[in-house]
Amino acid sequence: MASSAQSGGSSGGPAVPTVQRGIIKMVLSGCAIIVRGQPRGGPPPERQINLSNIRAGNLARRAAATQPDAKDTPDEPWAFPAREFLRKKLIGKEVCFTIENKTPQGREYGMIYLGKDTNGENIAESLVAEGLATRREGMRANNPEQNRLSECEEQAKAAKKGMWSEGNGSHTIRDLKYTIENPRHFVDSHHQKPVNAIIEHVRDGSVVRALLLPDYYLVTVMLSGIKCPTFRREADGSETPEPFAAEAKFFTESRLLQRDVQIILESCHNQNILGTILHPNGNITELLLKEGFARCVDWSIAVYTRGAEKLRAAERFAKERRLRIWRDYVAPTANLDQKDKQFVAKVMQVLNADAIVVKLNSGDYKTIHLSSIRPPRLEGENTQDKNKKLRPLYDIPYMFEAREFLRKKLIGKKVNVTVDYIRPASPATETVPAFSERTCATVTIGGINIAEALVSKGLATVIRYRQDDDQRSSHYDELLAAEARYSFVENLLLWHQTCDKQREVFWKWLTQHRSCSSVGTRSEEASAQGKETCAAAELLRMAKDCIARRKCLSTVLQIYLGIPKKQSSSCLFFSGQVVLKLWWNTSSVVLVSNSICQRKLALSPSCLQALNAPEEPETSQAWCRKESPSARKLHFSPRNWCCSERLTPVSLSQVEVEVESMDKAGNFIGWLHIDGANLSVLLVEHALSKVHFTAERSSYYKSLLSAEEAAKQKKEKVWAHYEEQPVEEVMPVLEEKERSASYKPVFVTEITDDLHFYVQDVETGTQLEKLMENMRNDIASHPPVEGSYAPRRGEFCIAKFVDGEWYRARVEKVESPAKIHVFYIDYGNREVLPSTRLGTLSPAFSTRVLPAQATEYAFAFIQVPQDDDARTDAVDSVVRDIQNTQCLLNVEHLSAGCPHVTLQFADSKGDVGLGLVKEGLVMVEVRKEKQFQKVITEYLNAQESAKSARLNLWRYGDFRADDADEFGYSR
Repeated sequence: MASSAQSGGSSGGPAVPTVQRGIIKMVLSGCAIIVRGQPRGGPPPERQINLSNIRAGNLARRAAATQPDAKDTPDEPWAFPAREFLRKKLIGKEVCFTIENKTPQGREYGMIYLGKDTNGENIAESLVAEGLATRREGMRANNPEQNRLSECEEQAKAAKKGMWSEGNGSHTIRDLKYTIENPRHFVDSHHQKPVNAIIEHVRDGSVVRALLLPDYYLVTVMLSGIKCPTFRREADGSETPEPFAAEAKFFTESRLLQRDVQIILESCHNQNILGTILHPNGNITELLLKEGFARCVDWSIAVYTRGAEKLRAAERFAKERRLRIWRDYVAPTANLDQKDKQFVAKVMQVLNADAIVVKLNSGDYKTIHLSSIRPPRLEGENTQDKNKKLRPLYDIPYMFEAREFLRKKLIGKKVNVTVDYIRPASPATETVPAFSERTCATVTIGGINIAEALVSKGLATVIRYRQDDDQRSSHYDELLAAEARYSFVENLLLWHQTCDKQREVFWKWLTQHRSCSSVGTRSEEASAQGKETCAAAELLRMAKDCIARRKCLSTVLQIYLGIPKKQSSSCLFFSGQVVLKLWWNTSSVVLVSNSICQRKLALSPSCLQALNAPEEPETSQAWCRKESPSARKLHFSPRNWCCSERLTPVSLSQVEVEVESMDKAGNFIGWLHIDGANLSVLLVEHALSKVHFTAERSSYYKSLLSAEEAAKQKKEKVWAHYEEQPVEEVMPVLEEKERSASYKPVFVTEITDDLHFYVQDVETGTQLEKLMENMRNDIASHPPVEGSYAPRRGEFCIAKFVDGEWYRARVEKVESPAKIHVFYIDYGNREVLPSTRLGTLSPAFSTRVLPAQATEYAFAFIQVPQDDDARTDAVDSVVRDIQNTQCLLNVEHLSAGCPHVTLQFADSKGDVGLGLVKEGLVMVEVRKEKQFQKVITEYLNAQESAKSARLNLWRYGDFRADDADEFGYSR
């Protein structure tokens, strides 16, 4: 037995240590190990054992987030090899150990032997013999164990092993990377190939911390497609496990913790990496589902590389056996016999785009609704004239086409019916009519799922469910995939507005070759060359992203149509046949390029004010019908300028179009050059249009101003009644205004989806706490009677939040007694509550006693992205950084909505908005006030750095110039 004397511990008389047994759970370092017991009805107890009499190097540690001045600590030489030596030797193995000393702080020192008794390998001696640890300084060899350690150390020195070898051991120090600047690019760069890794920590059953090798990236990986029960963090910092959360965590820990694994990095969602962990003994994702420790989640199951059907099958296995989280599970068709769940029937009638009548073998008729799809329907309440009776089949777009598709495919034919669930009858409400009981099923004919066929042709949409709603199609994932394919390709083709023939050719080609890694740059090439065309997946992925964000659209069209571009300009240039039409109050051009795409070009609306009718119609008719020099030069018929008629357009050629941007309707915005002349300048020059104030942003601004001044002097057409205003001599007063930086402490309570935020003034925080305490004491002594309060819009009241406490609130909207929209005036969040959770606000606690404490602000100097995904990324980042924290606030300028401010972290004084710009999550709003120029310059420099690093918004380059390198063009 080992002696109980320990260096660094308290002294005492010799004692015989007790031999104990356990399983190695984790190796913390070269001299610290966590041992666990055998599981009995749940996760077993565990304890940390520090090896006696030896010392190994300390591993790297990340600086604590709560200590701003702290720095990351790197590995000591030979620390990581020592940890790896123990990890590979001990993890998951049974050992025995003796505790020789225990410090007052609770640290336990002892000896660990590999095996079931002390005759096994002594781990401390093995470490010293390999030169990965040393004896503790000042230790005297006064017992057999210490004598053996001394001999092992001398042998390692003689053999020059480990730390006794030549050199300082710098090659054993890892370059740990705790963060990844661009996670999406990082994931894409691995091309879904397995990456070697070590699982360093298990947060819960489906979230782990992994060390990626050989580059030593320490990343958090969420298992794709599933979610395990988690640990909820309470207000006091403690964690409350959900049912089976601890068991799921132990299930993953016991199989993966500190094991060598391979990880397939599959996607990135809100800076979180999704992946699949592969171990020689199996796939942990499918094992968790099969054992009932996890459930499938729709939002990430599509990226699972091994197929969503495997995950659904594993989950179904656990459901059928009611394992763990499914212990109370009841199947949607549990009350049906097998013959009623699956049967063959003949289709007799098509009722609607999602309902058919079938004839059973027994002769009975049964109505079947297609599972999880919704037929075409009208959007909005005012789309139909209320005085006209609605005929859904003919008045709802695509409803007739959808029913006809089913009629032609199914009428008189036998189909296979698999009942997925039975939707119970529902009573009528104010907005929804009553529905009888419906049998929802998957209907197939010739192996084709009819619901999937409808969705793939855009004749139906897929219903979205709550995560715990199991009443859905048994082929729900296939429906989602079909909808995603159709939505993307249809958006791309609609945006191009190709003719029906080209649309059909491209759709057919894409359907046949969507699994290939190539696509043509033209639809003709795509249909002709097939697999030989290049860059399909990448172009389609970028095009989809552009369409979703309404950015870089002209670049995608340029690539698709093969339009040449002038490298010297940041705008899109192309030539083609042009048809010009001018109508009253508008100026637009119809473009036909390469006989493929027809497009409307609005003539630089940012620089050209639309034609406005003169006050005297007779005068306007007179000059409209006159032959104008511009009409002759541009080969327009005089009647093309008439204000009252749409005439046959005149075709032109040899023109050049300069596209600057695109509007919401997909129309180009830009300039038309004919024989080198700018049409917008000509219109202004001949008094047919005026210059808009936004022309300042244009490179043609000076030309437009010169043309307008010349037209004013002629006093013709739109300037016929122009009178030059007398110039008053006003002495200019130069007022130099400096930026005021007076930061005050605030507490951020709520952040909205549009990146506005609510704060409380720290100085009045104690007043609010005292008022809330008094109000809750008053409510406790005189609780409100449920249902006695009748809320009205705009009233102040008290509302019971989800934490069970009462807060001051304002009624914003009353839908029904069960749906009252309230705004918590002291915190800034909103909620929909029933009237039973509302009460009358006592005058003693009204806003006259203490005004509403939540004040709304917006970030100054930044532009929030219009795209929903990009805006969500920015909001998530701000929520993580500042929600429920104290910050410093400075009002920069006022606006119609709310004041615009800069916000600083209370500890580091770092600018929150500048941090968002540096991460590429937002863009800079350029302001011209002199007092802001220094700040704007700093923001613009940060934006350029984010562009160079291709972070988030800039991952495809500068989309505002439609000139990203990824699209094949360099600056």
